[in-house]
Amino acid sequence: MNQVRIIERKEHDELKGHKYTFLRNRENLSDTKEKSLDEMIKLYPTLGEAYRLKVLFNDLWAMPDKTSSRSFSAAMVCRGRHCQNSSIYEVRQYDPSALDWIVHFVESHITNGILEGINSKIQLAKRRARGFRNINNFINRHSAPLLSGISI
Repeated sequence: MNQVRIIERKEHDELKGHKYTFLRNRENLSDTKEKSLDEMIKLYPTLGEAYRLKVLFNDLWAMPDKTSSRSFSAAMVCRGRHCQNSSIYEVRQYDPSALDWIVHFVESHITNGILEGINSKIQLAKRRARGFRNINNFINRHSAPLLSGISI
């Protein structure tokens, strides 16, 4: 949605200041923003089509299982490829197998946030390790504070 909005914004100055009007969910918009969204969807058909695809794609998060989410994502990619507007370029480039990570999240609701947190602790330890002459000094100095914040 945002890529299409950026392309349209370059052509139309009236779209200035409406980034989050398109990116937020409709229920989170104020009444005035919702009215302006309806007007812009009618005035700019490319944005309207991209917004409809965005709203349809949000149904993926409510899919009950992996099979239905996989078929839904494949159908969305197919729908994006058959879209008449050339501005919806990003959707056309996706292969249904590239959406496996989204399908996996729908099934498990697990992200890699824990791994990212552990990785940031490791990177911090590596930054602190500069200046130590051997690994034993480094381990003795940093192992207790580094591992104290990790809970598994």
